[in-house]
Amino acid sequence: MQRKKFLHNAAALATFSFLPNIKTGKVDEDEHSNIIIPPYLKKGDTIGVTSPSGYFKTDEIIEAKTQIERWGFKAQFGKTIGLRSGTFGGSDEERAADFQAMLDDENIKAIMCARGGYGAVRVIDKIDFSNFRSHPKWIIGFSDATVFHTHIATNFRVATLHSKMCNSFPLNFDALPLIQQQAINSISDALSNRVKMKYDTAFSEFNKQGIAEGRIVGGNLRTIENLSGTKSEINTKDKILFIEEVDEYLYNIDRMLWNLKRAGKFNHIKGLIIGGISIKKQPNPDDELNLSLYDLVLEKVKEYDFPVCFNFPVGHQIANFALKCNVHHRLSVISEGTILEEI
Repeated sequence: MQRKKFLHNAAALATFSFLPNIKTGKVDEDEHSNIIIPPYLKKGDTIGVTSPSGYFKTDEIIEAKTQIERWGFKAQFGKTIGLRSGTFGGSDEERAADFQAMLDDENIKAIMCARGGYGAVRVIDKIDFSNFRSHPKWIIGFSDATVFHTHIATNFRVATLHSKMCNSFPLNFDALPLIQQQAINSISDALSNRVKMKYDTAFSEFNKQGIAEGRIVGGNLRTIENLSGTKSEINTKDKILFIEEVDEYLYNIDRMLWNLKRAGKFNHIKGLIIGGISIKKQPNPDDELNLSLYDLVLEKVKEYDFPVCFNFPVGHQIANFALKCNVHHRLSVISEGTILEEI
C-alpha cells in the first residue's frame, strides 16, 4: 500500500463525503445498544502483558515496556513472559492461569497478548469469563488472538481490539517508516478513544462498491476456519467481516474461503474486508492454481450484493492498524477508494 493513500484523520477524508447511487445496509438499534464497550484507558492505567499462545523472550520485554510507557500507560508482565514449553509460552495450565489472573486483577485495565503463533485454542475453555462479563476490559492482539476475539464477541458481546502485539514493537521507534509508526500508535488511539477510528485505502479494480453498517468481526482466516462448529465459532450475521492470512498456499486459501461459504458465513453479512493475505509458492509450479486471490474471493460472493474491498491495512504486515472488534462501523467502498469508520 502506498503511504500517501492511507489517511488517518477525518479532515483528510472530507473529499469522500459525497456518495451517490450506493445501496446501504442498516443494522437495527437493538444490536447497536446491547454491545458492551470496555472502559477506555486513561494516562497511568496498567496494561497487562501475557503469553496465551507462543513464547515471548524475556529480552523482548524492554521493547514492549518502552512502547507501552511511551503511550502514557504502565506495563505489568505476567508469569508466562519468559516461559517456554515447546512453541508455547509455558504449559496450558500456566498460560490459562496467567490470563485468568489478569482478567480478575481490577488494577489491570487491558490485556495485551505478547505474540501470536499457536496455543490460544488449547486454553480458551480453561478460562472463567464470569468476572470479565461484569467487569470487561480490552483484550488486545491478532493472529492466534483471533480465538479470543471471536469467542468473546460470540458469547459475551464485548468489544476487543485487533491490533499489533508486543513482538511488533521495536526499540528504535523513531527509525520506523511512518506508516508503521501510525499502525503501532493506532493501538493507543483506540484504547484511549481520542478519536473515532477512521481509515481509508486506495481503490482496487476488484472491489465491489457499496455502503454497509454493522459490527465488525473477523481476524485470521485459518483460525476462523478452525473454530467452526465450536462455541467460539464466529457469528457473522449482520456484521462486517474482515479476514487476513499469512504464508499459505493459494489452494489452502481457497479451501478456507469455501469453508466460510459452505458454513453460511457470507449469507447475511453486511460487508467483506480482505486484509493482507500473503501467498506461499508451491514447491512444484504445476500444482499452482490457475487463479488469483481476487478470483477466489469474488467467485465465493458473486451472488451477494454486499460491498467487498481488497488490500485493507490489517494483518501480518507493517500496515496492521487497530480495529475495534464488535463495535459498529460504516464501510464505504466507492470509486475513490475504501473508507472504514467507527460510528
